[in-house]
Amino acid sequence: MPELPEVEAVRLELDPCFTRSRIDDVEVRRPDLRDPFPRRFRARLVGQTVEVFRRRAKYLLATLTSEETLVMHLGMSGGFNVSLPGDRARDVDKHDHVIFTMSSGAVVVFNDPRRFGMMTLLTPRQLASHPVLSALGPEPLSDDFDAAALARACRGRNTPLKVALLDQGIVAGLGNIYASEALHVARLSPMRAAGSIATAAGEPREPAYRLTGAIKEVLTRAIARLASKRYRSAPFRVYDREGEPCPRRGCGGAIRRRTQGSRSTFYCPRCQR
Repeated sequence: MPELPEVEAVRLELDPCFTRSRIDDVEVRRPDLRDPFPRRFRARLVGQTVEVFRRRAKYLLATLTSEETLVMHLGMSGGFNVSLPGDRARDVDKHDHVIFTMSSGAVVVFNDPRRFGMMTLLTPRQLASHPVLSALGPEPLSDDFDAAALARACRGRNTPLKVALLDQGIVAGLGNIYASEALHVARLSPMRAAGSIATAAGEPREPAYRLTGAIKEVLTRAIARLASKRYRSAPFRVYDREGEPCPRRGCGGAIRRRTQGSRSTFYCPRCQR
């Protein structure tokens, strides 16, 4: 499942194609993805200019001149292919489900073999009341996310810290992989109680500062690697490295795996406390 860095890398690639560009045509090659496309999907898109193209958590949002927002989610296997003027023509694949032709000259194709992706159109009122988007916490790379915000959200929680980090109401877009990575950078056990990083009054303890810094560091580095296209995915410190030596110099521990909230957590029991 793509997480925040993967989605942000996609946003960076698509932004020059979409922002301030008119949608000249849309070919919808099937009636649904995860859910059916909204009524008059093509008609509501063609002729509209994308005013703002942004990411919110793991969603891509294109605000149109009609004031509607095109909301897109990659699902488990979705991705975009971009063809620019002068590029060699690309053969249409059976998993190419939506094709955007932009006034910028770009042709943007959404390909999704498993069809767990999603595209919909929302009015401003629908966007503001959306059951997922309206409940999201702060973006982890924004100024709104700091040790104080994380401590307030975790105050009094006995939930394991790793599980709490996956709560999108606490921090938006952080997923299973990068939560494990950040906890290792911060030297914090994924099993410790989330409330342990805050005082009884909700003020941040020292681990809250370490953890927010680690989250920002891990995500920033992953986005830079992915955007450079040197990696199909970012190299990981602990994720999916069960049994390997801990990469922290001088630690001497080995990476273990355990299940938390039906997901695999990777950590070093020696240096993460």
